[in-house]
Order: sequence, then structure tokens, then C-alpha cells
Amino acid sequence: MAVQHPLELANGCCDDDGHPLRTGTLWSCVAHIITAVISSGVLSLAWSTAQLGWIAGPVSFLCFAIVTYVSAFLLSNCYRSPDPVTGTRNYSYMHAVRVNLGKTQTWFCGLLQYLSLYGTGVACVITTSTSMRAIQRSNCYHREGHKASCEYGDTIYMLLFGAVQIVMSQIPDFHNMGWLSVIAAIMSFTYSFIGFGLGVAKVIENGRIKGSITGVSAATTVNKLWLAFEALGDIAFAYPYSIILLEIQDTLKSPPPENKTMKKASMISIFITTFFYLCCGCFGYAAFGNDTPGNLLTGFGFFEPYWLIDLANACVVLHLVGGYQIYSQPVFAFIESWFSRKFPSSGFVNNFHTFKLPLFPPLHINLFRLCFRTAYVASTTAIAMVFPYFNQVLGVLGALNFWPLAIYFPVEMYFVQKKIGAWTRKWIVLRTFSFFCLLVTIVGLIGSIEGIISAKLG
Repeated sequence: MAVQHPLELANGCCDDDGHPLRTGTLWSCVAHIITAVISSGVLSLAWSTAQLGWIAGPVSFLCFAIVTYVSAFLLSNCYRSPDPVTGTRNYSYMHAVRVNLGKTQTWFCGLLQYLSLYGTGVACVITTSTSMRAIQRSNCYHREGHKASCEYGDTIYMLLFGAVQIVMSQIPDFHNMGWLSVIAAIMSFTYSFIGFGLGVAKVIENGRIKGSITGVSAATTVNKLWLAFEALGDIAFAYPYSIILLEIQDTLKSPPPENKTMKKASMISIFITTFFYLCCGCFGYAAFGNDTPGNLLTGFGFFEPYWLIDLANACVVLHLVGGYQIYSQPVFAFIESWFSRKFPSSGFVNNFHTFKLPLFPPLHINLFRLCFRTAYVASTTAIAMVFPYFNQVLGVLGALNFWPLAIYFPVEMYFVQKKIGAWTRKWIVLRTFSFFCLLVTIVGLIGSIEGIISAKLG
């Protein structure tokens, strides 16, 4: 066993700014984005469409797609400052905020960003356990009949997923995750296609399109509003990836300019994801109408073919193994770099121990990384066990992430970078755009928190 400092490990594999060589391409970027965007959120979209109805539902998807692209367009220009092509690199979202907006806003941004990333990890645990339990229930219904009582807990599956993530979390950083993102993106396509196909088959079987213009009715107007607000929160969760956009952009090689590649990758990715979202959301609602389940693949609107439902849920699990890492790696990088700067002479924080095992490449283990990442995974698993509410948790996370991180900071940084003066036409348009997105965040957050309280007390 040998002990090495991280700079020694990096020697020969880094560029002139000390970061790993950037070899990312347009298509690796698309894979990263799709892995991040088409995650657990896609499974709630049929339910969201059911709450909003046949007009507001699809229109909401298109509006969120446009907003997400505008956000990505503005933020991709912030990877370099002051010039978006030749300026100094900003390696993370927080770095870009600090350079453009100052220290105070950086603290606010960091709090929201890492809270959102952490919460998304919790959502991955909830969704994975739900899908693993659905596989067991699907097999039970196939053996015992559709009326059988096939109820299983999800705690064991959460613990199992947590154990897998403890191992996966030892992947050093984004630059070593290209293969994982490609696998995860393939899995997301697979289960999205299966959900879409099952919805189409169910519509054909029914012989009609279910649903209504106004969506699912509720006992009172207030309850209907809560559900509609929660649905907006779920859609907001399904789209934006601004909190990891700059980390993904930092993997891209140049030339061509990184912002140009990112804008093209964002356009491709958002087009693909919107197509899938409309297919899964609309056909799921058309198939089940007022009985649309909260999770399209685990709510058991579909019983057969059971093997196809099992395959779809297995793809969800494999996808979220990668999705969890996509959202956790920026947190790992931030905490570990902070401790490395704070304790530069600490061997526990900075030294890597190299283990050589037969038939395997050398393993580089850092004790601080091992302890911190294990504790992080354990904490997300524990919180998921306390609040296992799929739609409501997604709604809260979507609302928290949507306006501040996807809209407010990108718009403010754009103003600074382009030196846009107050009350100019562009300033008024973007301020109005930001204000309407703020309203969506507020109503989505209120509806989702009300949903969590109702579920916990119910």
C-alpha cells in the first residue's frame, strides 16, 4: 500500500489550471443533462397532468421547457467571466455567483443549491425504494391475482440503495462519471418508453381517451388549488438542471467554446425530455383519467405484462444509481475542497492510500472522503425513511429549486455580465419573466408543503 498526495495522483492527467483534462463532447454533455433531468420527476407527470387537465397540463410542460432553456442559455454564458468565451473559468454555480454578484449572494446561493442537491438525493432514495417494492408487488399480483393483498415495506430497499451509493460515492468526481451517465441515460429512455407504451396500450384497450379539460375534481375549490399547486411543483422539479449546469459545462473540451456546446446540448436535451414528458404525462392521464396514480410505474394502474413493469422499474433503479451521483458529486467536491483548504497539512483530509488488488486497477482511497461521503449517504437515506412521500417531496424540491436557482441568479448574473441598465427594454422583460417564475415557485411550495403535512397527519 502506498500513500500519495492528490497532486501526485493528478500529475500528468490535469490541464494548466490544475483540473482534470476536459474531454467532454456535445453528446457526453447531452447524456449528463438527460441523466440529471429525466429522473424520478418523469414518473409523477401523469398525476400532474391529471390535476391540471387537458389544457393547463400540456401548456405547463411547454412553458417550463421554454423557461428551462432560457435559464440554461443565460447560465452557460457565466461559465467564463467577464467574457463568456475567453474569460476566466468558473468551475461551479457558486463560483460564478461569487465572481458576478459578490459574497453575500454567494452564501444565499450556496445554501439553496446544496439544500436542493441534498434534497434531490433524498428523492432518489424514495423513488428507488418505491420502484424496488413495485417489482416485488408486481410479481406477487402475477402469482396471487390482482385482488391479492401485496403490501410490502420500503425500509429494506432504502437501506439497500444506501449501501450501493456508499460504494458508488467513492467515484472521484464528474470527470470520471461519463460511463455512468451514459448507462443512466439509456435506462431513463427505456423506462420512459415503457411508460409511454403502456399508456398507449391502455388507451387502446379502453377505446377512449379519459380525462377532462379541468382535471381531477376535488371536494372543495381550496383542495383543488392545493393539488394544482403541488402539480406545478412536481413539473418544476422535473425540468431545471441549473444547479449542476456549470459543473457539467466544466467537463467540456474547448474549442468549440464551452458555452456554445452547452447551449446546443441544452436545446437537444430539453427537446428530448419535453417529448418524453408530454408522452408519459398525457398518455398516462388519457389511460387512467381521474384514477391516475401518483407514480405511473408503481401505482398499479398497470398489472400486465408484469415482466415489462418489472423491467421498467429495474431501469428506474439503475438510472437513479447514476442520478444520485450526478446530484451528489457537486456537494462532495465543495465540502472536500473546503476542508482541503482549511486543513492543508492534514493527512486524514489530503492523503490518498493506494491499494492494489489482483485483476483490478489500483484503488485510491482518501479517509476523509470515505467517512464524509458515507455519512452523507446515510443521512439522505434516514430522511427518506422519515418522509417517504413521493409527489409531495418532489413538489417541495421543485419549488425551492425553480425560481432562486434556475431564474433569479442566472438573470442577475446576465445583467452584470452584459452591463444591462435599469429600465431598459431587456431589463424590464427579464424582470417580468423573473417575477412570474417567482409566483410559480410560491404557489408550488405552498401546495407541496400542505401535501406533506396532510400526508403526515393522515
